[in-house]
Amino acid sequence: MTAALNDRAARRRTIAFVVLLAVSLVLMALSSNPLVRDLQGGVRFAFAPIQSALDGTASGIASIASAVAEIDQLRVDNEALREENDRLRIDATRTEEIQRENVLLTSLLQFRAGFEYQTVAATVIARESSEFRRVVTLDRGTEHGIEVGDVVVAGGGALVGRVSEVGPQAATLVLLTDATSTVIGQLVTSAATGAVVGQLSGVLVMDRIDATERIDLGAEVVTAGIEIGGVRSPYPKGLLIGQVVDVRRDANDVVQTAFLQPAANMDKLEYVLIITDYEGGLPPLEEQPVPCPSDGTLPGGEQPCVQPTPEPTPSGSAAP
Repeated sequence: MTAALNDRAARRRTIAFVVLLAVSLVLMALSSNPLVRDLQGGVRFAFAPIQSALDGTASGIASIASAVAEIDQLRVDNEALREENDRLRIDATRTEEIQRENVLLTSLLQFRAGFEYQTVAATVIARESSEFRRVVTLDRGTEHGIEVGDVVVAGGGALVGRVSEVGPQAATLVLLTDATSTVIGQLVTSAATGAVVGQLSGVLVMDRIDATERIDLGAEVVTAGIEIGGVRSPYPKGLLIGQVVDVRRDANDVVQTAFLQPAANMDKLEYVLIITDYEGGLPPLEEQPVPCPSDGTLPGGEQPCVQPTPEPTPSGSAAP
């Protein structure tokens, strides 16, 4: 049985081989026939547009796939460039800010090096947003030697204001432009004096100036540092207050008024110096005048003395 099956399979393979060989010979014979070659050329010509269209479609699909891949890569590259540009912009901004702060601090330290008073550097850490006050908070307090009444200056010796309140780590600074601020100013060009009063608008008003004094626009005004009745000025002499930007004269008045632009930009204060060794108001006890001795001698040391004011004689009294 098995042998019969094997013989059948062998015969089938032989028959298939013979058939394929015969077909191959027939095709080879036909391929050399001119009519068959013409038929093949006609078929190729007929199907050429279809083949060209298929080739174009395949090429277009390949181009689209390539374009999609390139677009995706460009998107990735653009995102990376955008992140790099953002980083560079942030770095540039940070560098500009560091340079700006360096200029401010350098100016402040240069002034401090030649200043006659001892100072403590401070940073503005808060601003009062009230419409009625011009006050800022500094990051220095009693633990740094700060006291109420200490005078505060900015770069170049521009007067800023005085400390009104102080805590261990912070102090409140009333700016020169606050309505409660008053300082006696002196024109550099003529030494004429007047009271400089703060205005919420930012412009300072210097009034009670002698009407006979000439006031030029652009003239600088500094603290007069005048001592009145033995009481020292709250501000040291010579601190820059501002420049004259306008003058109001009244022909019927004996005084005139000048308007000043503050030397320091009060709205953009960042770093200041607090003067810690200037004593305004009354002088120290050892420097206050004492009654002169009745024997005509002078008190010891260099302490000044004053003669007592004689008591008036009552009118109508008669000598004994």
